[in-house]
Amino acid sequence: MSEALRRALAEHARLEAEMSRPEVVGDPGALRTASREYAALEPVVRAARRVESLEADLGAARELAEEDAAFAAEVEDLATELERAREALTRALLPRDPDDGRDVLLEVKAGEGGEESALFAGDLLRMYLRYAERRGWKAVVLESTPSDLGGVKEARLAIRGGGASEPGESPWARLKYEGGVHRVQRVPVTESQGRIHTSAAGVMVLPEVDDDTEVEIDPNDLRVDVFRSSGPGGQSVNTTDSAVRITHLPTGLVVSCQNEKSQLQNKEAALRVLVSRLHRMAVEEAEAEASEARRAQVRTVDRSERVRTYNFPESRIADHRTGYKSHNLPAVLDGEIDPVVDSLVADHEARLLAGQE
Repeated sequence: MSEALRRALAEHARLEAEMSRPEVVGDPGALRTASREYAALEPVVRAARRVESLEADLGAARELAEEDAAFAAEVEDLATELERAREALTRALLPRDPDDGRDVLLEVKAGEGGEESALFAGDLLRMYLRYAERRGWKAVVLESTPSDLGGVKEARLAIRGGGASEPGESPWARLKYEGGVHRVQRVPVTESQGRIHTSAAGVMVLPEVDDDTEVEIDPNDLRVDVFRSSGPGGQSVNTTDSAVRITHLPTGLVVSCQNEKSQLQNKEAALRVLVSRLHRMAVEEAEAEASEARRAQVRTVDRSERVRTYNFPESRIADHRTGYKSHNLPAVLDGEIDPVVDSLVADHEARLLAGQE
């Protein structure tokens, strides 16, 4: 048994015992944290038990094969199955993102390109809403600023998995690779001569922090401004000052929210986004200090990085990080992005196995 597996099994047993302690059961925050860590280790435990069971079966089959040659085929099959199980255990032991069990806050923002960029940002917003629907997740639009032609200048939504998700299947685990610049190539609705234009929209994905106990914020560090919600072209859609803008003075982070009906609801939604941004900022700073390789990984989700191109004339989608390509653009924009995400997950695991991350 490897040292990594021994540590994982010991930690799993420790967490199992901890979650039965009265003081942990009575503390929702502590229980939630322990449950998330316990769930993250479950694949390791299952894989280890599978390997152990197959090793025992293979040993018994070899003994029988010595007495009866008819068992030789079973030995071969079990040996192949054991090899696969050991590979699965190796993957399960790879370092995991501590946020992989979390829900997400996802932002889409139109870039250069005017109305065409805003229309594409609207396409991306619908794509993620459809993806959440396909996965059985709950998606709530926290803020959206429409453009004059029906696109989206900027939108923010919360996507929640609805209960404890299997490791690797939570909203963050699946959507964290979406951050960056998404480029579109198509004939804009405003183009009269049929020329193909290129524009882009930015996507930012943050793991949603459970509550403000994970990130401490001094109220004195916040400046809260209220204003009236507005619709397309700046048209007022609310006669009261219900929209809220929060500025975190130490970092300069600014978050606004206007989609809720009351000022209190908008303030609570904006604070959720701010807490999640501060949490992710702390995680990325820790990763960046760890090693140059980790800094390279952080940059892959930077808004300045072009991650994917959507080519309408060829009905093609291409991810520039993995080389993934397909010619089913309508399906992708309808939320069928699992094959793209799977390619990114596989690439990440391959890099970990190769020691590149």
